[in-house]
Amino acid sequence: MSILKQANTLALAAASLVALSGAATARDQIRIVGSSTVYPFTTAVAEQFGKAGGKTPIVESTGTGGGMKIFCEGVGEDKADATNASRRIKKSEFELCAKNGVTDIVEVKVGIDGLTIAHAKGAKAVKLTRKQVFQALAEQVPDKDGKLVANPYKMWSDIDAALPALKIEVLGPPPTSGTRDSFHELFMEKGAEEFESLKAMKKADEEKKTKDFEKVWKSIRKDGAYVEAGENDNVIVQKLEANKDAYGIFGYSFLEENTSKLEGVAIEGVDPTYENISAGKYKGARDLFVYFKKQHVGVIAGLDKFVAEYVSEKAIGEDGYLAKKGLVALPKDKIEATRKGALAMAPLKGDDLK
Repeated sequence: MSILKQANTLALAAASLVALSGAATARDQIRIVGSSTVYPFTTAVAEQFGKAGGKTPIVESTGTGGGMKIFCEGVGEDKADATNASRRIKKSEFELCAKNGVTDIVEVKVGIDGLTIAHAKGAKAVKLTRKQVFQALAEQVPDKDGKLVANPYKMWSDIDAALPALKIEVLGPPPTSGTRDSFHELFMEKGAEEFESLKAMKKADEEKKTKDFEKVWKSIRKDGAYVEAGENDNVIVQKLEANKDAYGIFGYSFLEENTSKLEGVAIEGVDPTYENISAGKYKGARDLFVYFKKQHVGVIAGLDKFVAEYVSEKAIGEDGYLAKKGLVALPKDKIEATRKGALAMAPLKGDDLK
């Protein structure tokens, strides 16, 4: 390398270092984006952090997908320090981060959430299976011969005579939401697997390296049976109160906060309760995450201390203040593993991401 090139390289490196080190003085407030589901928990930690003497972090509810895009924009004073996620980071997102210089991502699993289907308080109680949910909302479903056809079901009773003779109307999150991703994987995929023809399709995909089965369970009907209600769950609550025949998709924590207005639907005979989710009995359970930039530690004031507050026993423990807000605590051994990894700021390798 020529002396001129070496000088230019050193100058660029020095400029980058100065720009990043200047973040401590240019911004002394942690900035967090991401999941609307994790938002109330991170906000609670932020408030506790502020009470303890730190500057209360700014927490924005952008949805998991939107948060990942912002988080992966790069490293520096003008970039987010962390993102909430109601599902694990995707391989494509991890690679986008790396491409933009976000190379040391710390994954913190903060607790468990139950993805629930709910209706307005006082509406007729109903019990559903994930197979029935798939039949209600998939764009295509198998007919009696196992052939895929455009979804013909208009009423819940069209699926099963034991279900209410009510028009199928489910209010849920948009594609950018981690809750939507979780709904696909926990309900739609598992429901699709209950059909022998689709189970055979899945097996064929594995042998041929195709994605026909995935296209089926990831496709939601577009004829009004499923209504995208945005990232704000409060909007769904208002619409359910106005229409008691409709159902909504929420994280358990939001259902818990609105017990005076909403009732959860039992899935395969199991109610979405704290105890059932914690014990692994409720099939709609999912892990919740917060991702931090290790590269911002020591640069953005208090980021390491905020991480420590988040994984403290008083926050994510079984009797912690986040449990009082509806977060289902991880088993004790997993809490210890989470705490150890977070305090060490161990970067995510990403080898097993999908």
